[in-house]
Amino acid sequence: MKNFKIITLCGSVKFKDEFLKEQQRLTLEGNIVFSPTFFENVSEDFLFSTEMKTMLDEMHKRKIDLSDEIFVINKNGYIGSSTRSEIEYATKLGKKVNYLE
Repeated sequence: MKNFKIITLCGSVKFKDEFLKEQQRLTLEGNIVFSPTFFENVSEDFLFSTEMKTMLDEMHKRKIDLSDEIFVINKNGYIGSSTRSEIEYATKLGKKVNYLE
């Protein structure tokens, strides 16, 4: 069985198109790719509670724990505070960090 590299995508979910493009590219290169599950609220009537947001953030960090590296979707150089926190977390764990730009 091939030893696939595991990569977690990080970045602002407002860049949905870039996430999907990089997820496909990295997968076709032979990597296992973790990505955010939600790119927007499920519907206009549904908003994430603080508890849900906290849970999703924690789940994303578990994805980083399982990964060999992270790939930051930093379109136009944008890195928000959540993404910066994920980069710092990955760096503390000794994970490689790559960037779209």
